Amino acid sequence: MVGTKPGHPDSREPFRRDEALQAGISVRELTGPRFQKIFHGVYIAAGVQLNDIERTRAALMVFPAAFASHATAARIWGGIVADGDQVHLSVAPGGVRSRRRGIRAHQSSQLTGLVRHRGIQLSSPARSFCELATDGLGLVELVVLGVSLVKAGRVTPEELIATADGWPGRRAAVASRAARLVRPEVDSPMESRLRMLIVLAGLPEPTVNFVIRHEDGQWRLRFDLCYQELKLIIEYDGDHHAVDARQRARDLERREQIENLGYRIIVVQRHHFYEQPDQVLQRIAQARRDRGAPKSSCRVRATWRNYQFRG
Repeated sequence: MVGTKPGHPDSREPFRRDEALQAGISVRELTGPRFQKIFHGVYIAAGVQLNDIERTRAALMVFPAAFASHATAARIWGGIVADGDQVHLSVAPGGVRSRRRGIRAHQSSQLTGLVRHRGIQLSSPARSFCELATDGLGLVELVVLGVSLVKAGRVTPEELIATADGWPGRRAAVASRAARLVRPEVDSPMESRLRMLIVLAGLPEPTVNFVIRHEDGQWRLRFDLCYQELKLIIEYDGDHHAVDARQRARDLERREQIENLGYRIIVVQRHHFYEQPDQVLQRIAQARRDRGAPKSSCRVRATWRNYQFRG
């Protein structure tokens, strides 16, 4: 087995083709069932499950002067961002940035906000957030990313705001706006997308993760979004709420409890959000009117249509 003899690379970690050949491993062995190719000229043992860390280590063997950035850095920090299987690296001006399948190389004019994590040099959580803004990630998904980084304990909303406000790259204003829409203690990306739909349609922003407590202050119930002054709750129900009988029963019990306390609940499911967003907004606006909100705060604007909602 590779790695058991002096001078052999440890096949549980990425290794270069030239290292393997020097250690006496033939090309035929490298292309056989014992190994898997990560990138051209970089291999690892066939049984190793590739993750962002291992793929990044392999990519840095191809571009040793680079650092992990953009979506790759964000995912390593626990951020939620959809970007396929590419590894994103950045190099300083004048650095090598040749094409390699599976690797996207960026050029960065500033080298602040870099840290080392698990032996890899990479963009800090706040820097990766701003890099993705510059790279064209939309406002809604930037908010989802920022929330996920905060939830992972890697950064605070205040740190995101400070970094975005000082960001010299393109679309810095989008990064600053997104950072100011990041909220802590949000449970899921869909909760953030639902909140953004509401805000971008011009309706007031509801409170996130509203908690109802017992008289002694102990936690009793928690809900996704709430207009506290109207006693109006908005809940996003994921697919598991529909397929899990026990979860459905718990949901019904919670809703009975909250209705007994004088609250009204609007439930939004995935197909509502993606297939009937207009109706979702009208339901919320009508419920606000029914609960006595001023008419001026119940107008739904078409501005939300200027933004992309993924999922």
